[in-house]
Amino acid sequence: MNTHTPRTVLITGATAGFGRAAARKFIDNGWQVIATGRRADRLDALQAELGNALHIACFDIRDEAAMRAALDALPERFAGIDLLLNNAGLAQGTQPAQDALLSDWKTMIDTNVTALVTLTHTLLPTLIARKGAVINISSTAATYPYTGGNVYGGSKAFVSQFSLGLRADLHGTGVRVTVIEPGMAETEFTVVRTHGDQVASDKLYGGANPMTAEDIADTIFWVASQPPHLNINRIELMPTSQSFAGFQVHREG
Repeated sequence: MNTHTPRTVLITGATAGFGRAAARKFIDNGWQVIATGRRADRLDALQAELGNALHIACFDIRDEAAMRAALDALPERFAGIDLLLNNAGLAQGTQPAQDALLSDWKTMIDTNVTALVTLTHTLLPTLIARKGAVINISSTAATYPYTGGNVYGGSKAFVSQFSLGLRADLHGTGVRVTVIEPGMAETEFTVVRTHGDQVASDKLYGGANPMTAEDIADTIFWVASQPPHLNINRIELMPTSQSFAGFQVHREG
């Protein structure tokens, strides 16, 4: 990234979890932050907490027209974006493919894939001009399948491969591209996935000592803080309590 001070990061999905923790981390370290999300009340609270170094933009990341309008409305001092943090994403449903809701699949694709590539494509001219960076949040589900992961894992596999392809295409521009693939981290992720089942979320994380949103924010900031000649291609991280399961085998009779 360049030496412009203060540098500016656009963070999608900043109303909770990794995005909110990252907004705090970057501002604490002297950056300006553009925080996007759907929940105006949470963005307003973040604005009150973090002050004038934060600019909020309330829209659904799947709404391309609203996204472009928000970018067009950026105040001049926030317009020079040095880092795009594609954090917004979600899982919907835990059922195997044959029982899953097609609407859940489409929501994941629209959010995790279509919205991500649309925003990235829109900001590439600015990022190239400023020799900036892109950090995409993927998941260990991109690599390791599990029952019920179906389209979520597929969408995150896209994010990881798109990141590597983007890095190849941006060769020579000075723009850095990183994909971060977290494993189990306790945020609102499972509540959203189960359409509001807090009990299911508590059961999943109970006693597991999962990673926190702050852990991931620290990793994101570390990547962003590397010198311009150094690119972190990808990072996969899990809590110590999580590792790899065996293959499942169905037996007749």
